Amino acid sequence: MTMTASTIEPQQVHQAIENKEPARLIDVRTPGEYASEHVEQAESMPLDQLDPEALKADNGAPLYLFCRTGNRAAQASEKLTAAGLADVRVVEGGLEGWKQAGLPVKRGKGVISLERQVRIGAGALVLIGVLLGWFVHPGLHAIALFVGGGLMFAGITDWCGMAMVLAKLPWNRRGTKPDRGAGGDGGGATCST
Repeated sequence: MTMTASTIEPQQVHQAIENKEPARLIDVRTPGEYASEHVEQAESMPLDQLDPEALKADNGAPLYLFCRTGNRAAQASEKLTAAGLADVRVVEGGLEGWKQAGLPVKRGKGVISLERQVRIGAGALVLIGVLLGWFVHPGLHAIALFVGGGLMFAGITDWCGMAMVLAKLPWNRRGTKPDRGAGGDGGGATCST
């Protein structure tokens, strides 16, 4: 059921911007991640609030999708192409690929990436589970077992419930309003952000 998303190199997107070609850059990360750093021409449209109908009104201008590394952008691409949008491309490597190509980003005050938040949260839960299992009751080792199982499930399916929960927290929902298109906050993604 998963389709392979059409991709484009960051340098090609930058060249299109420089040539003032019709294009729309969409960043599907959480508003907090967007506020931390983003491609200046990109607008924030979190994955869980991406509205294909709002993007159809752009008269066929290509849509270039960003996230941190490309996973959420690929999910957004599937959603948009399933809704009938034709020229949708994922920027290879996401924002990380853009920066590795030496292209400019706008930096601001934001939050740490959703991927790091998942690692911190999962690590803390495992540590708490192990300590509680040793010092309180051995049955509390089940906390660490549950988190480990959740991480395996996330790795196998590329779907992470912890990332979805973390994306809804206030520090990930605040940020800048998009310049155009859908408003609001939110996020939601896989653990590989």
